[in-house]
Amino acid sequence: MTALSVSTSSAASLRADALVVGVAKGPKGIVLAPGAEAVNEAFEGKLTEVLSTLGATGAEGEAVKVPSPAGLKAALVLAVGLGEAAEAGYQLEALRRAAGVAARTLAGAKKAALALPTESADEVEAVALGGLLGAYAFGTYKGDGNGKEPVGELVVLAPRKGSKDAKAAVERAAAIGEEMNRARDLVNTAPNDLNPKSFAAIAQAAGKEHGLKVEVLDEKALAKGGFGGLLGVGNGSTNPPRLVKVVYTHPKAKATLAFVGKGITYDSGGISLKPAGHNETMKCDMAGAAAVFAAVVAAKRLGLAVNVTGWLALAENMPSGTATRPGDVLRMYGGKTVEVLNTDAEGRLVLADAIVRAGEENPDVIVDVATLTGAMVLALGNRTFGVMSNNDELRDTLHTVAGEVGEQSWPMPLPAELRKGMTESTIADLANMGERMGGGLVAGLFLKEFVAEGIDWAHLDIAGPAFHESAPFGYTPKGGTASAVRTLVRYAEQTAANGKA
Repeated sequence: MTALSVSTSSAASLRADALVVGVAKGPKGIVLAPGAEAVNEAFEGKLTEVLSTLGATGAEGEAVKVPSPAGLKAALVLAVGLGEAAEAGYQLEALRRAAGVAARTLAGAKKAALALPTESADEVEAVALGGLLGAYAFGTYKGDGNGKEPVGELVVLAPRKGSKDAKAAVERAAAIGEEMNRARDLVNTAPNDLNPKSFAAIAQAAGKEHGLKVEVLDEKALAKGGFGGLLGVGNGSTNPPRLVKVVYTHPKAKATLAFVGKGITYDSGGISLKPAGHNETMKCDMAGAAAVFAAVVAAKRLGLAVNVTGWLALAENMPSGTATRPGDVLRMYGGKTVEVLNTDAEGRLVLADAIVRAGEENPDVIVDVATLTGAMVLALGNRTFGVMSNNDELRDTLHTVAGEVGEQSWPMPLPAELRKGMTESTIADLANMGERMGGGLVAGLFLKEFVAEGIDWAHLDIAGPAFHESAPFGYTPKGGTASAVRTLVRYAEQTAANGKA
């Protein structure tokens, strides 16, 4: 795992394999970002000239290497692009992405120093987090020598003034980044290794490590409790379902949040089988549970003055002679009945059970996170998640905090007229399918049916950004991304600061 540290040493005097500086697009060519002054001095004021000769433009995602001159103790200078030059300071997301590009480019190095803009603690945190996330690599199944190891250590260079704040910022970045990378590992793990039982065991181990209370309901406890959604989805698999409760409490907390995550460790579609070309990445269908798990652990590590309970609804959706059939009726936890018209609309079934159970503890807010619908990907693309809620203010708050931490989201409606299609079942209270058009909104409306009266609830559909199948960019790797973790953590922080949800 990549180590993070902060230093107030001069960029010129720090020993490292590489020294990273930022460059941007100026009106007359590339310009150096703050932090590069000592490096430019070592180049006798000609660093931009050298970089321009090598084709550097300052564009976002760009990385250009230059051998270090005399006067620098690092062997190599790496210039990373920040996009358009900003006189009033660079956007935090631009710093995260640039640091991520640098860390990924320097895979194999033992130590790299990041001399990017770090005048404020927020900038220090952005650089540190982006670097840690960009350094991530999943090598569990690769043999020795198959690919470079992640950079061993990243040193964030910061001014002497405010060094205590800078150290705290790096520690915060490490807590969030390491938990995000834990979530990425879970999403990337092959489904023959990660199933509901093994996921629950990982949560239990983390609970012991961090002092969290973890409760696991196995298939017998679920049957005794009447969790028809989880059992119905898991019926076809030899790996039975689990409901995992992860609890963080703080003695000074004035509010309680419940985070609920969809955890389908593999989704074949069940009897409504997915066609070839649509099932190869379905190990990622537990990304919502991974995000919730990571967020609760991060809240504990940060010591946030808020109570947070994570509910991981874990099941494997497989076809077999014991699988739920289209046309079956499930009695959900809490008593409502659901006619299953499509077994590939299973995520809403496990979430419904968990939402009802979470509501029994009367939290101030419930937020569920799920790779729920392909319709949301069609609506918003691969990098943006949808936000729905029974409270417009909560919806807008989550959209805002997502933007603050660099996650792309968009507020979505819950049109009342789309509810009708789900309520027209002739044999059950609800059907798990409704109108085809607006399918992502229909799924949100289905979940809303299971929220207890008087509780504010929001739904994050992360089907687009949870699993990145194209080339890496910024600090985002190919594979699991840990989408929504930062949004949940920031929302928990905001709740703690306000003393209310």
